[in-house]
Amino acid sequence: MIPTETDKKLKKIKEEVINCKKCSLYRDRIDNKYYPVIGEGNHQAKVIFIGEAPGANEAKTGRPFCGASGKILDKLLESVGIERKDIYIANILKCRPPNNRNPKTEEIFACVPYLEKQIEVIKPRLICPLGNYSTAFILEKYGLKDEIQGIGKIHGKLFKTKASFGKKEIIPFYHPAVAVYNANMKEILEKDFQILKSFI
Repeated sequence: MIPTETDKKLKKIKEEVINCKKCSLYRDRIDNKYYPVIGEGNHQAKVIFIGEAPGANEAKTGRPFCGASGKILDKLLESVGIERKDIYIANILKCRPPNNRNPKTEEIFACVPYLEKQIEVIKPRLICPLGNYSTAFILEKYGLKDEIQGIGKIHGKLFKTKASFGKKEIIPFYHPAVAVYNANMKEILEKDFQILKSFI
């Protein structure tokens, strides 16, 4: 299969991430023989999901959402008739923070240019940030800073905005990890995900 221009651009971003030394997380990645988790999925996806940062399973494999949270995400997608191969999944951070701690401001600042390039190349119609960190970043990036609140207040809500490549819609969701420890949250996520049916 001949690589498209999109494929080539995403490969270039991948190479940049692999060689990145803009924050201290790359040292931790190399010391632990972890992979950067660059992103995965359909390069022409209409929907892109954005998590926070890789966990241990992700860092060991280089694949986003491949652990317990990933299984929940897969079931949520399945519940609304979306296959994982039809979407794209990335994270705010490409390297795992030690002990799964929260991302630091300087780490986000260093890493998000890669995510911004990925979004520009894929040109999704819908962006679904998962959790507080990715939601705050995406809303601010697309001119919706005044809408930023805790995910508990804006989960499942549709925001309309514009990007350099056209109209854009944003729907923040709870991070699937919340349902790993709290079955009640899975019901809330399932209900929120129903809004995605109109985008299929």
